Amino acid sequence: MASIITFPAFATNVPREADESRHPLDKIMTTPYKVPPGSAGVLLIHGLTGTPNELRFVARGLKAAGFEAECVRLAGHCGTEADLLATGWKDWYASVEEAAGALRERVKHLFVAGLSMGAVLAIKYAIEHPDKVDGLGLYGTTFFYDGWNIPFEGRHLTFLFPLVIGLGIGRRKRFMETSPFGLKNERLRQAISSKMLAGDSEAAGLPGNPWPSLEQFYRLSAYVQKNLHRVHAPAIAVHAREDDVASLANVHLIERRMKGPVETVILADSYHMVTLDQEKATLVERSVDFFSRIVARRTAKQT
Repeated sequence: MASIITFPAFATNVPREADESRHPLDKIMTTPYKVPPGSAGVLLIHGLTGTPNELRFVARGLKAAGFEAECVRLAGHCGTEADLLATGWKDWYASVEEAAGALRERVKHLFVAGLSMGAVLAIKYAIEHPDKVDGLGLYGTTFFYDGWNIPFEGRHLTFLFPLVIGLGIGRRKRFMETSPFGLKNERLRQAISSKMLAGDSEAAGLPGNPWPSLEQFYRLSAYVQKNLHRVHAPAIAVHAREDDVASLANVHLIERRMKGPVETVILADSYHMVTLDQEKATLVERSVDFFSRIVARRTAKQT
């Protein structure tokens, strides 16, 4: 059974002292709800070795705008490395299938969004269920690890993973995460990396990517890339210009191959973890606006 994590919405209409700093989502919090509560839902999907906490801010912002917002915990995640290695991409996708199906039963309009590999899983769901997805939120989409902080072997030798793992080589190896850990915000980087390196995988994820899990990721990525032409759902793609994990080539692939309209937002002051980093409020505001416009158009057609 898929594990669903929910976070409370940011409080709206909270009185503020004149000298109190503005909340990063004041623009959303001081505006009337853009969608009728309960009419639209967003399923949020975290990345490989990640955790739903990566999407906490996004979920709370979406809820403040009237959306149902749930984060799915992928199979094998938020535990030990052994837990992750006991699963593969089909198990991770099964978590998405179950969670999206349950949310779709409760709302009229379903949006599926994800960070990094979570974005790839969101696209996979749209490929398999074109009639169930009203739109996609693709944040730091990662089809391949080619950012400026990825070592040579990670950028150029990944095509060997299926062969290497198939021969039983490297099953205990892993690519360890290194600074800046996908975060340009130094304070947040220190807080999250401390928890991750201390072994708190539920709060901050695992500190490294096991080779067998990366091999599974590349199998998922290959399937989705091959079938991008089957995606007709509109999508908003938010990516950092200086993404240290996945370059803009990942976004350009979406723009070229997906058949539905793609609205691209390039962030100038963030790294890979765009749902947590310095421009997370911009990501939420643009996502709320994008999803709301789709709901409005489809509601108008039904009346």
